[in-house]
Amino acid sequence: MSDSVYSIHRLKECHFSNEDLCNLTGLNKDQFLDLSSITEEHVRNTPVRSHITTLGIFMFKLKSGLSNKILSTLFDVSKSSIRRAVHTIRKVLVSELVPKYLGFQHISREEIIKSHTRSLSQSLLAENASQAIIVLDGTYIYIRKSTNFKFQRRSYSVHKGRPLVKPMVIVSTTGYFISVLGPYLVDSKNSDSGILNHAVRNNIEEIKNWAQPNDIFVVDRGFRDSLQVLEEMGIKAQMPKFMPKGAKQLTTMDANHSRLVTKVRWEVEASNARIKRWKYLDHVLPTNQVPYIGDYVRIICATCNKYLSPLNATKDLMDDTLVAERMRDKIQNVNHLQSYVQENELYKRNISKWQAVQEIDNFPSIDDFTLSLLTLGTYQMKLCQSYAQEYLDGDCDILVYKESKDLLRVRLQSRHVSSKSYFVWIQYDSDHVKAWYCQCKAGARTVGTCSHVAAVIWYLGTSRQQSDRYGVQDWTQYLDDAAEMPQPIDSSDSEDSIVEE
Repeated sequence: MSDSVYSIHRLKECHFSNEDLCNLTGLNKDQFLDLSSITEEHVRNTPVRSHITTLGIFMFKLKSGLSNKILSTLFDVSKSSIRRAVHTIRKVLVSELVPKYLGFQHISREEIIKSHTRSLSQSLLAENASQAIIVLDGTYIYIRKSTNFKFQRRSYSVHKGRPLVKPMVIVSTTGYFISVLGPYLVDSKNSDSGILNHAVRNNIEEIKNWAQPNDIFVVDRGFRDSLQVLEEMGIKAQMPKFMPKGAKQLTTMDANHSRLVTKVRWEVEASNARIKRWKYLDHVLPTNQVPYIGDYVRIICATCNKYLSPLNATKDLMDDTLVAERMRDKIQNVNHLQSYVQENELYKRNISKWQAVQEIDNFPSIDDFTLSLLTLGTYQMKLCQSYAQEYLDGDCDILVYKESKDLLRVRLQSRHVSSKSYFVWIQYDSDHVKAWYCQCKAGARTVGTCSHVAAVIWYLGTSRQQSDRYGVQDWTQYLDDAAEMPQPIDSSDSEDSIVEE
């Protein structure tokens, strides 16, 4: 028997270390054995595989996304045995695990408020502690193109440009999975709004009985057509603001409100990413797996609820109380720097008002905690190195306003569109950053900063003293470029070489 087969067969006695078992199944040893106790009574041992091996095959398939053909080689059993193992465990977990750890019926609204609601979300969005806050969003499971043309049309996402199905994920503000609806088709009748309206009007999982008036549903702009339905239930919908028609930038108030919503709504995005850690659901699935996709998603969500720790934002370097306090204090602030820039037409590219400098000697020193106080989040901080590296590689200058030496302007390239760049203005003194403004869509907000502002502050206040490179590798040199012009041939050299030959 090969080493790989022998290693896999150790699942029979579960002799893996916690780390190895986590890599294979997504669960540590204690968690895996606990899950096996749920399936033990319903899965019989056979001469080729024990009930632990059967569970291991199922979890390993979900975690790795490997085909049954490869699994049959690794586990040294036939493909039909692999199929039976997956089928058996799927049915057992759907009946024994999922109802206890997923669905509106498995947990009360009061328990969600008490044990699965972050104080940050209550401070930012709720008026009192009796309101339940849940976050909704669809996630995508990609499938192959079907030979049934009707199904092919209804499962094709114009937005993604590929066929898929869409489960609707509902989580608490700690990332606890409350329920998964669907999966649904993805044609025009099955938008996020259409799915939520369908769930409410049909009272799926008795959602209308579970949610109470004044509860808060945090959603994205794709749910805009559900606002009336939620209002009829007495539910308060929290959604990022829309940009007015013809406008290029959100107002400061709208940008600030949107930041409060996205600060709470990130949990559903992180929860969807947690689902895709089981690579089977991150792959393109054959159409014959469509009947079972909902079961797989629910099994993974129930497993996460039972065994994985809640999502939280302690990595922000600040606790929820401090973050909420700072965000509430800044929500009504006016961006005076924006007004100053517009009144003095400092957005024009005229260089006469600005002076290029090589160094900013009096810019305040900024550590990670101080930067987090300005950004009020980690997402902007994660992009600082990439923006700073593109700035160093480009032709941008740091410009200081001639009439006020405490104001600087930097042009940053958009990371999405090659033809677009943004001006960033920062007002400062030797002790701290006083104000900021950026031309991007969210750049006028005072609750935190956009990524462009954060990158400039990070570069001037932290990184210049550390390194000129930030570990951001440009892989262009390893690829051919069809747009590259051919090098001119020196005719004299060519003729000489011919003569010599």
